[in-house]
Amino acid sequence: MKKPVHNPREVAEIVAIQALSFVASEPERLGLFLAETGVGPETLRSAASDPNFLLSVLDFVLRDDATVKAFAAVSELHPTNIAAARQVLGDALGDWPWERDVP
Repeated sequence: MKKPVHNPREVAEIVAIQALSFVASEPERLGLFLAETGVGPETLRSAASDPNFLLSVLDFVLRDDATVKAFAAVSELHPTNIAAARQVLGDALGDWPWERDVP
């Protein structure tokens, strides 16, 4: 039996790896992702160990409502949990969201 994961960053990375598997499950989606990231199919596996790459996977999934809803259904996660995983991973990597000044 696996030990439950309680570290938010580890959970976020697990969600990102699940998202990568989801992206890779459809050739058209995978092709678009590879074209946008510049990662080749031969380096995909090694790139998956880079937290910054995992952040880009979550960004790719979250940028489109249909994609995030499809991933949420497959992974049995609520879309807000996917967004939270992106936030946790981004915070851990120092990817601070930009805030605009409101007059």
